[in-house]
Amino acid sequence: MECGDAVALARELVRVDSRNPSLAPGGPGEHEVARVLAEVLRAWGLRVEVSEAAPGRPNVVARAGDPAARSGRSLMFNGHLDVVGVEGMIHAPFEALERGGRLYGRGSADMKGGIAAMCAAAARAARSGLEGELVVAAVADEEHASAGTLALVASGLRTDAAVVTEPTRLAIAPAHRGFAWITVEVRGRAAHGSRYDIGIDAIRHAGLLLAELDELDAGELRERAHHLLGHASLHASLIEGGSAMSVYPESCTLRLERRTMPGERAEDVVEEVRAACGRVALRRPDFDARVELELARSPSDVPVDAPICRALASVIEPGGGSVRTEGLSAWTDAAILNEAGIPAICYGPGDIALAHAAEEWIHTAEIERAADTLTDLALRWCAGRSDEQCS
Repeated sequence: MECGDAVALARELVRVDSRNPSLAPGGPGEHEVARVLAEVLRAWGLRVEVSEAAPGRPNVVARAGDPAARSGRSLMFNGHLDVVGVEGMIHAPFEALERGGRLYGRGSADMKGGIAAMCAAAARAARSGLEGELVVAAVADEEHASAGTLALVASGLRTDAAVVTEPTRLAIAPAHRGFAWITVEVRGRAAHGSRYDIGIDAIRHAGLLLAELDELDAGELRERAHHLLGHASLHASLIEGGSAMSVYPESCTLRLERRTMPGERAEDVVEEVRAACGRVALRRPDFDARVELELARSPSDVPVDAPICRALASVIEPGGGSVRTEGLSAWTDAAILNEAGIPAICYGPGDIALAHAAEEWIHTAEIERAADTLTDLALRWCAGRSDEQCS
């Protein structure tokens, strides 16, 4: 493979099955794809380390440039190696078929095209005489619990800025929503279906809570808005309850997802659901529910005029591209990097609408354009030039 060939690298990465075993039972994880990528990056002249973020779940970290250069700065390119399951796909998931300028396969858009672009950019920048230091972090487990980027942060790795090459259709995406997963256990009282005098229907009570949450979603949450992200939202993801037709259900479990906006905290979201339970209980004193936070990830929000945004915009425009600044609908590891004090934005080839889809593909021309742009960004940023205005 020719040094810095982004499309060829994307093709090789898509051919490797890297399904996340936490999401796809029997999935092999990132071990093999990490091995392939590490070999390519070493052949391209980068300094490469492979370390486990969790047992059998490696990160690949490659470096270019000189961290001791007094005039330079540091930059991280970050992306994830794991992919989701392949059930229901309408084409071969790992053959890396190319047709009509598109590369098909699980992970082509989300996000091996972005991984290939950032790695090719690092190799090209290194050959051009990079000042400062460029860190390429290809991480494990983003699709489930972000063990890879969390391990990077815990190790003390820091850079002056970061670009996460998630699929943005080559738009600059400085912000995305967070999420909170909440479990509500609604408790009733089991009884024979004929004994309305003693039975308490947990499923009906869960329905009352859902109606209350529907009003919250249609009202107050619409007012919690961000200029790039729209508004906050809530939906019921899963529901389980009941045991038989002629039995009042003793319990009903709701699992909710609340998409959060910059400035919102997970603990406040939990209290929001508890307050909704309280309003139901005012009308139905026998309503009984326990609310617990299952998992939360923070939103990400970098100002559109931040230095990394200005630097990226300045290298897009001279290449004949139009600078688009958009919010990203999905959550990414950029939030973890921002929480660690690393200004992180998203920019990459591919369309997030094709992520996890039955048909997943990416324009090979977008991979190449992203690699060109990221090369120019690395050279400009690490040399300390970022004062251009972001449009």
